Amino acid sequence: MRKRLLLAALSGLLLAGAWPTYGFPLLVFFGFVPLLILERNIRLGEDKNKTLKVFGYAYLALLIWNSITTWWIWYSTPFGMFFALLVNTLLMALIFLAFHLVARRLPAKIHLIFLPALWIAFEKFHLNWDFSWPWLNLGNVFSEHTLWIQWYEYTGSFGGALWIWAVNIGMFKTIEKFRQSRLSAQLSTGIAKQVLKIALPIIISLFIWSNYEESNQQAEVVIIQPNTDPYTEKYDQPNTEVARELVAMAQPYTDEETDYIIAPETMLAGNSNMDAFPNSREKYILQVFLSRYDSLELITGADFYRLYRQEERPSPSANRTPNGDWFEVYNAAVNLNRQGEVQTYIKSKLVVGVENFPFKETLEPILGNIMIDLGGTVLSRATQDERSVFTSSGGTFRAAPIICYESVYGEYVTDYVKNGANFLSIITNDAWWDRTQGHQQHLSYARLRAVETRRSIARSANTGISALIDEKGQVKKTLGYGEKGVIKGSISINNKKTIYVQYGDYIARIATLFSGFIALFAIARKKEK
Repeated sequence: MRKRLLLAALSGLLLAGAWPTYGFPLLVFFGFVPLLILERNIRLGEDKNKTLKVFGYAYLALLIWNSITTWWIWYSTPFGMFFALLVNTLLMALIFLAFHLVARRLPAKIHLIFLPALWIAFEKFHLNWDFSWPWLNLGNVFSEHTLWIQWYEYTGSFGGALWIWAVNIGMFKTIEKFRQSRLSAQLSTGIAKQVLKIALPIIISLFIWSNYEESNQQAEVVIIQPNTDPYTEKYDQPNTEVARELVAMAQPYTDEETDYIIAPETMLAGNSNMDAFPNSREKYILQVFLSRYDSLELITGADFYRLYRQEERPSPSANRTPNGDWFEVYNAAVNLNRQGEVQTYIKSKLVVGVENFPFKETLEPILGNIMIDLGGTVLSRATQDERSVFTSSGGTFRAAPIICYESVYGEYVTDYVKNGANFLSIITNDAWWDRTQGHQQHLSYARLRAVETRRSIARSANTGISALIDEKGQVKKTLGYGEKGVIKGSISINNKKTIYVQYGDYIARIATLFSGFIALFAIARKKEK
């Protein structure tokens, strides 16, 4: 039992030790090997309750990984942290348990294909359901080493997951063959093959890196980082005061060459009526500033609402007022220009339990309103179906208005590019997580989106970390956590579409088909017996 506990703990520690931004990603290529050895020993041994034991050890290993990498959720919500750790670990452990059950019925050449296929299928599913939490999707592990994964422009982050599983399975088979034969030459050959599996994609990436040329077209941007405390002062400031502060911060850095000013998520946090915003005082203050320049645009975040004076619920995301009416709340991005034109996008990948009540129509009648209090934001929010793109008044620049959590979703971001975005604008508020890995990982994951889409990124955070990222995923400029200030610089404008933009998560879709067929085959084999 002690040996098995050590194997489970080792898997968890290797996976956690690989994770950005503190870890070294080479460890991920061996992270599942101890767990695979453990599962095989139980499956082929004389144990009773094999299924329960495999599940228990897998849960322990995966809980260690989840806990070390995402414990920082505690700073925004202790309940949310425990829920995320326990439930996400449960889902991962169930995937490993399904592998164990299939492995008991099918030979190794099939069940060792089933595991990576099922895991990738699970990660794809985890991107799209109401309890979505793809923070630990395996392909994210290389976000601090974009030099290694320039081929993500062809595969997306699921290419990284496939790479990781190929090496882990290969290393596991090498160890098992050596345990049976005890031939050192066989061990050396097997290890050499796995080293080659690791090295070859990196060599290909280095070749792509050295030959890739960024677009020559440039946009000059000014990024605002106000560093406002979201728990105290943020929601107490009137929007007119916030607008004046935004102008005061941007003005010293703005000239006729400036194309964009970008301010963070919910910069205007005074809950404006969406329909009244075009005639609001805060919009007038911002437009007067923009009108001083010939082609200046502003992208900023805003809290909006819309009131419905009716008895029937207008949408599943609508909230009830004390008077019996309905209202919807929007986490929005707004684009303003000197002509006073307003373009709006509504955040549509919402944080579970903070902005989104999962399966609301089913669970709300049972549980009531149990939304998590996160600095004043406790209402279920509305979304939109399409990814809007903000087009500049001259038509040259087309910004993807990505809001916070949305930047974690690869194929989701490609929808902006398909709709014409030639650079990515990420606006966020990472102050909830204090000085932990949370805000650092969030920035780091954005680098993957730059490589996948070959779009430069202008990232504005309320606090920690605003940045400029180029098409290769390199961070060119940053403004650190807890600092109030401005970044000024240039980003490239690219209109070409990568293979990944065109075809999205095709690896995950193929993996889903494979895992489904193998699972059905395993069930059929069981019935035959």
